[in-house]
Amino acid sequence: MLKNLREAFKIKEVRKKIIITLVLLLIYRIGCWLPTPGIVIGSFQSVVDKDGGGFLSLISAITGNALSNGALLALGVGPYINASIIMQLLAVAIPSLERLSKQGEEGKKKMAFYTKVCALILALAQAIGIVVGFGAGNLDSATFFGSTWLTGAVVVAILVAGAMFTVWLGDKITSLGIGNGLSLLIFVGLLATAGRAIANSVTDVASGNLEGLWSLIIFAVAIIVIFGFIVFIDSAERRIPVQYAKQMKGRKMYGGQSTNIPIKINSSGVMPIIFATAIITFPQLLMSIFWYSTEEGSAYMWYAQNLGAGTWLYSVLVAFLIFVFSYFYSQIMFNPEDVSRQIQQNGGFIPGYRPGKPTSDYLKRVSNRITLWGAIFLSLVALIPSLMFKTLNTVLNLGMSGSLISAFSATGLLIVVSVALEIDKQLEAQLLMRNYKGFLK
Repeated sequence: MLKNLREAFKIKEVRKKIIITLVLLLIYRIGCWLPTPGIVIGSFQSVVDKDGGGFLSLISAITGNALSNGALLALGVGPYINASIIMQLLAVAIPSLERLSKQGEEGKKKMAFYTKVCALILALAQAIGIVVGFGAGNLDSATFFGSTWLTGAVVVAILVAGAMFTVWLGDKITSLGIGNGLSLLIFVGLLATAGRAIANSVTDVASGNLEGLWSLIIFAVAIIVIFGFIVFIDSAERRIPVQYAKQMKGRKMYGGQSTNIPIKINSSGVMPIIFATAIITFPQLLMSIFWYSTEEGSAYMWYAQNLGAGTWLYSVLVAFLIFVFSYFYSQIMFNPEDVSRQIQQNGGFIPGYRPGKPTSDYLKRVSNRITLWGAIFLSLVALIPSLMFKTLNTVLNLGMSGSLISAFSATGLLIVVSVALEIDKQLEAQLLMRNYKGFLK
């Protein structure tokens, strides 16, 4: 990857895209630190800390501590991601939306517009929940003429505008820069959270804390092993051979070549994890909006302590839902009937299987087997790192911070690796395209 990055900076067009991406990411990180007018930052930090690695801490970790800072972009890309999930589920359940999603570029634009409208509604609900749930004590009403209602309304408007500005930044990175914009924003947020936590651990070690040293060593070894495992599985695929028969058209002979259909073990990427996490945290999201309370015995605290992000039962349930959603998302990504039909229409066949239903049955059987291993892989990635870090932290008393564990949770690990691999692939594609242009000249 470093070699591709070095070569990319030698090409003016690619270098321009990389610089635009870095500038937009810098703007995003600045927005994650600039405080929102009317918010008492210290109170926001204490409320997130009281959450104890739960839902609010997870949101803060994904946004690079923007929620803890009470920043302009505190909501991050969360509302848009949830809106995207809702629209994908509705596209499966509602035939008109399904037809719209298959209408080419025009249909995609309309679906993107509906997704942004849904994101705006979710951002408004979440901003109101933050202001109401955190309480008037976390608002500096003196900023706006001593009116608590006016201060709350302004804070809600700023947080919603920040969420939509984040979506705009993601779109601009996608169209003008390198990589998927929203994924890069999450990527940068996770790295910022992890970097801050690692820096704090290094500071503790420098001050003579030997337990912090062992914490860093064990954490680094575990991350290297897990990253290597994720990269190995992410690159694994099953290649199904396809043979195309020779066809005489006019005086020329066409076909006769052999190719293959690559089916990746982890073809669904992080989507099953995002689906599962969104569903399991949705009740906590609603409670944080309407019934937020840090008092012992409240519904929010009961859910946070038993089913909230970071608990043992949460990790197990997320792993189970990931296993289920892996099959669900596989059906969306790969349709054996459509693939079989396309192969038959182009005069191809899979050796040993007749065109038509036998081919589709074979593709379905192979897809289900590969999806099984992909689902097991995603479930293990969701379950093992979280439980392993919590166990090491508890048994060995390593003192790992909650933000460090949250930053490299199941979603964090896969997003970091997937985005890094995707950027590397896009850089390779840009360099290859540039080489082809030079060859043609």
